[in-house]
Amino acid sequence: MTDQKSDNKTPLTANPGDRIDDAKDLDEKSEQLAVDSPDITGDHIQVPTYFVVDEPNGEQKALHHVKDAEEISDVIRQARMDENGDRKWW
Repeated sequence: MTDQKSDNKTPLTANPGDRIDDAKDLDEKSEQLAVDSPDITGDHIQVPTYFVVDEPNGEQKALHHVKDAEEISDVIRQARMDENGDRKWW
């Protein structure tokens, strides 16, 4: 038996924070948390579902932490800091 929404079209994930909802706008996606709970050490852990990145054309894009993991890694590799702490894109 699979866990499905009542519409039987959208499969649910094990973690509700991982759900992809294309109806959400960029601001709503930027606030969605995949993890929001204490860990075994007692520290409170928050992991965003989406990482908002700046595109070369100046627009912003929300990347899902699982579905877009490879693209997130590419963005991180492109970002470098100069000696003044300013981000430089390569």
